[in-house]
Amino acid sequence: MTAGGGAAAEPVRPLRRVGPEDEAAVLAFETANRASFTRSISDRGDAFFEQYPLRHRELLAAQQAGTSAFYLAVDDQGAVVGRFNLYDITDATAAVGYRVAERAAGQGLATAGVRALCAIAGHELGLATLTAATSNENLASQRVLVKAGFAYVGPTEVAGRPGKLFSTDLVSR
Repeated sequence: MTAGGGAAAEPVRPLRRVGPEDEAAVLAFETANRASFTRSISDRGDAFFEQYPLRHRELLAAQQAGTSAFYLAVDDQGAVVGRFNLYDITDATAAVGYRVAERAAGQGLATAGVRALCAIAGHELGLATLTAATSNENLASQRVLVKAGFAYVGPTEVAGRPGKLFSTDLVSR
């Protein structure tokens, strides 16, 4: 999860589900923001970028199977400015992951996107509980989660580093 400082807020746009046509735009987003993301979360490694077409097809297959759901926030020019994901969907629960472009960070996009993802998860996908984990150092993402209605559950591990686990009950929202 990524957040940071920024300038004036862009209008909040609805999330749209990722499709096959989004492969190049998602890869461009990940590539352009790789250094920024690496400051607060683990780097995905060169293989992720080199083999992204295969990875994109695998993600779409997981989405089709109902074990994951992937959404994008795009700007007025159609460029991806945020990714909001549900993964490990089982028994009415899912884990949340998100990334926001450095140029859009600090403008409320992450909070709005996570709130929108919660609405989709509860109303469209019928999920009851969402969890999210952050590294202890990623204070911005922890603030986003709390603003979006998540509560701290306890310690966890994120990519081999100490972290914090958050959860939200979608039924009572």
